[in-house]
Amino acid sequence: MNRRPFVTALSGLLLAALPLAPAVAQTVTLKASHQFPGGKGDVRDEMVQIIAREVAAANVGLEIKVFPGSSLVKAQEQWKAMQSGQIDMSAFPLDYASGAHPQFGATLMPGLVKNHEHAARINRSPFMQDIKAIIEQGGVKVLADAWLAGAFGSKDKCIRKPEDAAGLKVRSAGATFAQMWAGAGASIVSIPSNEVYNALQQGVAQGTDTSSGSFVSFRLYEQIKCLTAPGDNALWFMYEPVLISKRAWDKLNPAQQGALTAAAKKSEAYFAAESKSLDDKMVDAFKKANVEVVTMTDAEADAWRAVAQRTSYKAFADKVPGGKELIDKALSVK
Repeated sequence: MNRRPFVTALSGLLLAALPLAPAVAQTVTLKASHQFPGGKGDVRDEMVQIIAREVAAANVGLEIKVFPGSSLVKAQEQWKAMQSGQIDMSAFPLDYASGAHPQFGATLMPGLVKNHEHAARINRSPFMQDIKAIIEQGGVKVLADAWLAGAFGSKDKCIRKPEDAAGLKVRSAGATFAQMWAGAGASIVSIPSNEVYNALQQGVAQGTDTSSGSFVSFRLYEQIKCLTAPGDNALWFMYEPVLISKRAWDKLNPAQQGALTAAAKKSEAYFAAESKSLDDKMVDAFKKANVEVVTMTDAEADAWRAVAQRTSYKAFADKVPGGKELIDKALSVK
């Protein structure tokens, strides 16, 4: 029997299969960008780092390169960078994209989220289902939820009640808080959180609102004389999820998507455990720096909410498509 044709045919089949091998083995690399300090214990950076470590350990041909501190893309440009494919992932304050999707302003609305337990209930509500639907319409997908509490800080005096803000130059994290500050008589400085330190140092701003995590990781205790901590009357909560562009998600195979989903769940669980302690860590850091720390009374917090109702809430309901319905859905979560 002449075996040469059989051997030749078999060799041809093997050679035909060879070009497929490198494609199977090729690692997909995703670029994750955010504005927060890397390697300094910022929980938002750590959320992304956990995801990167977990998917690497899963050994599914997926790698995530993390670019912290706005080293790849500026803070407020990351939403568009995900849409364009410049980056694939971000730990992103969603309100930064409210220029493109004004409904996102509801995720930084004064007094809408009351505490960390309330934030967890908000995540499971029709309100967040609507927000996530808009995120996906923008070509982006939520990997991990994160709500951060925040505080007020001032270089000159404690900010407890609306009258304390009159005449101050205040940096605000977003339009809804800016409207409330303006309603209390402040003038607004619009910059991202990673520029607040210099603004306070140079006198461009005299006060700020931002997350508890940012107050510490950006060392604002070096510029602030009085901190109004969340306490039992938190006015400031902001949604800062880990996001991935749908373009990047869709190019992953099922094993990679599964590993990324599992990693995101671990990241979210880490954040849930850490978020409550962030406020305490902030208070400790500021007290150690000899900064005065105060909290609002119920009456003081109610006075701010009254300002927000006639400014932030009203503007959102009047100007944003579906705005009133979004606020009503959020307020219905007890």
